[in-house]
Amino acid sequence: MPFYRQQGNIPPKRHTVFRSESNKLYFEELVSREGFNSLSSNIYHHQMPSVLVGTEGFTPVQTNSHSLGHGNQHIFTARLNSSGDCISARSLLFYNVDLLVHKAHVDSSMEFLYRNGHFDELIYVQSGNGSLLTNFGNLKFSSGDYIIIPRGVIWKMEINEKTKLLIVESTGAIETPSKYRNRFGQLMEHSPYCERDIRTPILGNPMNGQGEYVVKVRLTNGIQDMLYGAHPFDVVGWDGYYYPWIINIRDFEPVVGSIHQPPPVHQMFQAAGFVVCSFVDRLFDFHPNAIPAPYYHSNVDSDELIFYSKGNFMSRKGIEEESMTYHPMGLPHGPQPGKYEGSIGVKSTEEQAVMIDTFKPLQLAADVASILDETYPDSWNSN
Repeated sequence: MPFYRQQGNIPPKRHTVFRSESNKLYFEELVSREGFNSLSSNIYHHQMPSVLVGTEGFTPVQTNSHSLGHGNQHIFTARLNSSGDCISARSLLFYNVDLLVHKAHVDSSMEFLYRNGHFDELIYVQSGNGSLLTNFGNLKFSSGDYIIIPRGVIWKMEINEKTKLLIVESTGAIETPSKYRNRFGQLMEHSPYCERDIRTPILGNPMNGQGEYVVKVRLTNGIQDMLYGAHPFDVVGWDGYYYPWIINIRDFEPVVGSIHQPPPVHQMFQAAGFVVCSFVDRLFDFHPNAIPAPYYHSNVDSDELIFYSKGNFMSRKGIEEESMTYHPMGLPHGPQPGKYEGSIGVKSTEEQAVMIDTFKPLQLAADVASILDETYPDSWNSN
């Protein structure tokens, strides 16, 4: 996120001597993107953060596809057979070279530390609540929250109750849309959310332990267990522009007009190869002849995923909470029979949905086979 934050104790100037009250030297770590040319933060540790005791097992991660013909699809993600912690519970749903989309039904807290080395993560909390514990500090989360975890952050998730998550791993940085930012990085007046809506980590007391601490490191092809000699949360302070953060879907202020507004007005995030939009409670179009339902659309340059989180989904029938629809490029899609004309005169909607539009074709993963709605491609037939 392009705004400055500071937590804990830091020296007056970077790269200078910084000692504890007992005259012990702290160790400075720079975490930075694009070498030294993008966002960064400086972190100050009790111990050297690079002391590696050893490595343990490597767990391969494979992306197996489920082969279907080219067509619109609907999956019931609530019916997934998923359990475990935030990592082990993940079921892969869709993927391409830019991102992987998972669903996780989490019923246990993580008993290890985790760092994604090759992907940024966006986690949408469908239900449940808990805490994200990180080397930058802690964040509480609950239903409707988007959790943004840049690669390189060390973290674990503790849950207070069973929690359902939609998870996107991105090969590129997940950012606020550039169209909402001025040249200094500040979110502008026309942005549907602002910095006040964003929650950032609160740093607690450092965990200044020495021993063997397992950090599971996610790589493109698997997870490597690494043993560090110092606890990664031994941080006394940090400052900069690089850290995990949270914003709730209900903090998105919808844009409305006299006629139907196109999906880009709902954009929440951008990344290389895709965008994420949020559909929230809003008034419908107020032109006397407006048709609130979406017009029919042919995606010729993007694949569209919509995760139906909560509420009333007026353009679709047969949709449940946690349903996900997939409309690939090259095919028209839109409201099903009766929904287009039935929306005339409707004044508002109460819904929460997450849309992911990708600019390269998606593959369906093997886990979707058991939750596929085989009748969906025929749902536009009037018979």
